[in-house]
Amino acid sequence: MDQSNQWRDGALLTIIYMLIALVAVFVPVIPFVAVFLLPVPFIVFASRYDWKSSIIMVLAASGLTMVLLSVHVVPLPVLMGLGGVAIGSAIYRKHSAYETLASGTLGFVVGFVMLFLYSQLVLQVDLISEWNSVMDESISMSQDVIEEFGMAGEAEDQMQAVKDQLDMLLELIPVWIVLISLLMAFISQWVSYKVITKWQNHALQFPPFRMFRLPLSLIWVYFVALMLSFLDLSGMTAQAVHNVMMLAGLLIALQGLSFIFYYTYVKRITKALPVMSVLLTIFLPFIFLFLVRLLGIIDIGFALRDRIANGKT
Repeated sequence: MDQSNQWRDGALLTIIYMLIALVAVFVPVIPFVAVFLLPVPFIVFASRYDWKSSIIMVLAASGLTMVLLSVHVVPLPVLMGLGGVAIGSAIYRKHSAYETLASGTLGFVVGFVMLFLYSQLVLQVDLISEWNSVMDESISMSQDVIEEFGMAGEAEDQMQAVKDQLDMLLELIPVWIVLISLLMAFISQWVSYKVITKWQNHALQFPPFRMFRLPLSLIWVYFVALMLSFLDLSGMTAQAVHNVMMLAGLLIALQGLSFIFYYTYVKRITKALPVMSVLLTIFLPFIFLFLVRLLGIIDIGFALRDRIANGKT
């Protein structure tokens, strides 16, 4: 009976996945929403039957995608499947919400790496070279427009500054992949919690953001990367250090924002303070991101919340 239920649920959820994928491919605008819904069928299935059975569902979805859509779209169910199975398996093993989020983020990161390798090895498309070609063409067109207005002297300096910024964004591709994976995992997990709660009567939900806490080891990772950044490094080593420092710094900033939410909750201060902190950090990062990150370091390093909870501050 359990085996028949497993096959029935797998077939039903695979069909639901394919319907969402078909709508996403043929209906404009929908893809922006579907990217967060496509992992949900895999999450729901893996939350009931763990990852081994779920891999079969991912393979089935990949085969149907190849038949109904195109071989070029095959990485889509792999990406969504890996992220979804990672989240669902964590739910099956009763991990906490934030542990589940970390598992899902890792699953999507692996999926993006496989997507990159697929484009390189199978489709023979170098995504980085394509990006550079598009950016060079855009910069060239912008430079021609500026020169037409009689600003040829300034055009070269401005375009060089733009090119340097774009090169910096290219170097931070690993960070962008992790951040996009984190966003996809969070929204997909949140939607799946709603679905699973209704379907399986499991009360799943994210704890309040004020409860978000990171391990002490992250500070050491950040400071080691910071110290290495002062050395005369070059090539892939310098890029790796820069990416690790950037990613660790952003996570610590999240810890700082979480502390502000915690402090205002405990001290019963107006909710406008944490909301303003988030907005200022997003729109004025050059000032407030540093302050929030510093607060996160103090919170992690000195267990500031525990001191507040024990009445020591």
